[in-house]
Amino acid sequence: MLLTNIETIPGKSITACHGVVSGSSVRSKHVGRDIMAGLKNMVGGELRGYTELLEESREQATNRMKAQALQLGANAIVNVRFSTSSVAAGAAEIYVYGTAVTVG
Repeated sequence: MLLTNIETIPGKSITACHGVVSGSSVRSKHVGRDIMAGLKNMVGGELRGYTELLEESREQATNRMKAQALQLGANAIVNVRFSTSSVAAGAAEIYVYGTAVTVG
């Protein structure tokens, strides 16, 4: 499955458009990660536990979007975009969407 954040795939022609596809993942913070993040806030630096949590969420959301595109018969997704939002105290949603297409 080809993914791109532009409208086309260089060197390929879009032969069919299957419509918008999306995937999401909602994750909550982990108590252990919260404790480590609190300690890290005192000295500064990257909150690796949260970085890992968001990376896992992006991967899961992207895989769900790809599965939806495959069900439609697509072999690529163009105009891929990510969005993040807070859905509850300590929980965030990663949402990814794009246009499923067939390229040849």
